[in-house]
Amino acid sequence: MVLKYKGASPKLMFQRLAKFRLSRKAINVYLNQSRRIWEHLPGSVRLGLAGRIYGRHLHSLVCLRSERRQNHSTFFLRNRPELELISRLVAQKTKGSSLSLTVVACSKGAEVYSFLWALRSARPDLRIHTQALDISKEIVEFAERGIYSRGGPETAVGAEGGNAAGGDATWRDQPLSIFERMTAEEVEAMFEVTGDQARVRPWLKEGITWRTGDALDPQLVGVLGLQDVVVANRFLCHMDPDMAEKCLRNIARLVKPGGYLFVSGVDLDVRTRVASALGWKPVPDMIKEVHEGDASLTDGWPLEWWGLEPFCHDWRDWTTRYACVFQLGQMS
Repeated sequence: MVLKYKGASPKLMFQRLAKFRLSRKAINVYLNQSRRIWEHLPGSVRLGLAGRIYGRHLHSLVCLRSERRQNHSTFFLRNRPELELISRLVAQKTKGSSLSLTVVACSKGAEVYSFLWALRSARPDLRIHTQALDISKEIVEFAERGIYSRGGPETAVGAEGGNAAGGDATWRDQPLSIFERMTAEEVEAMFEVTGDQARVRPWLKEGITWRTGDALDPQLVGVLGLQDVVVANRFLCHMDPDMAEKCLRNIARLVKPGGYLFVSGVDLDVRTRVASALGWKPVPDMIKEVHEGDASLTDGWPLEWWGLEPFCHDWRDWTTRYACVFQLGQMS
């Protein structure tokens, strides 16, 4: 069954519901009551048609009332299906060829090193030229050093307040350990561990250019050049929708014709609108697995503004809506 609503699209319906002229106090009371209701609903109800409609309504109100802000919380090997998918995509590259990779909003570096771990483990013959970009100079310097604390936040020098240039930003904005999703064997493979410190192994750090820059900068493509793969994950959701759309359109200019854009952790309406307008081709492999691959996002829906709605085939454009990876343009 395809989702249909008489007289209004789902998006318009939820916008209307969210824009009732209620006082801040009334909305807060309503959301508090709704949170209790939602938490007591059986999973089967939440995933049913009525539950999804109710959930989208709640999420639209949460987004309306929330103050979005940037956050540096992250994990190594955060979305394993995503890492498997990029390994599949580069499998078609000829032996000994090169790959240009850019990670936008690289944060503490966990995503950069995770992607390189997946790629170099699958294709050690590839010559990978990586650029890592973030708007924070301090966090870029921390990520480039590649030294992380394995102890608790109390063991990380400079963690509280977190001046990355002068201390350890491992625990900045970090409720759980950055190593939370790794096995002991994976930690050993990726790091040289000494006491409470884990240092990224040299073979993972090779060929990375670390940059400070703004993803909204229209001159970005002139600085970075065209890329085979661009990763722009889990930061656009921290922007208001209009700014996120502008930023996404700018980032897309970095991708070579026939190249790939990884973009998860973004409002689905924003991504769907841009992908449809620009004619992006959703990568069909592992759509559901990648969409659900980061439990911290799916668990937050609908009561957190960064939460990610459940996968659902009922949307007419579900492949575009839920794909996190797109091929852009035509092969030259």
